[in-house]
Amino acid sequence: MRGLSVLCWILIICVCQVAVRSQYYSDTLPYQPRRVVVTYLHFYMHEFTGTTAVVLTQANITSNNSSVPFATLVAVNDPLRTGPEPDSELIGNVQGISLLAGSNASSTQYIEFGFNTGKFNGSSLSVFSRGDPGLAVVGGRGQFAMATGTAQFNPILINATNVIIEFNFTVVHY
Repeated sequence: MRGLSVLCWILIICVCQVAVRSQYYSDTLPYQPRRVVVTYLHFYMHEFTGTTAVVLTQANITSNNSSVPFATLVAVNDPLRTGPEPDSELIGNVQGISLLAGSNASSTQYIEFGFNTGKFNGSSLSVFSRGDPGLAVVGGRGQFAMATGTAQFNPILINATNVIIEFNFTVVHY
């Protein structure tokens, strides 16, 4: 019995040592601000209905005669190119979802613009915004870590099978 009591005390002391020596935080370091960088990007998104943009679900509303029905959820995986031509240089892709929720075909979007060539290879920009003339940049990764900014877009071509949209980004990052 005495041996069991000694063993219990040894275990209690060991557990107390672990709790004292482990910390959930690191040492505080002085703040050293990084230089703010503003980057301007210009590229084109090429979308092919039914191939790179697919309707996931749609509300069953019989009274809606719009070409873009209310409450439609669309998944996108579109190529990014340097120009509006289908054979222009491929620089990345756009992935995300778009919820068409307005009676005038407005949408709320979460999309990520990923770059896989050139200076920004491996970096991406995250956009979460309404689909008005401008989109809000809410983050990024790689060279665009902690990015903010805006993206203006201009539809170049919209028909039954293809959509080409020009993007002009102003990105503030570190």
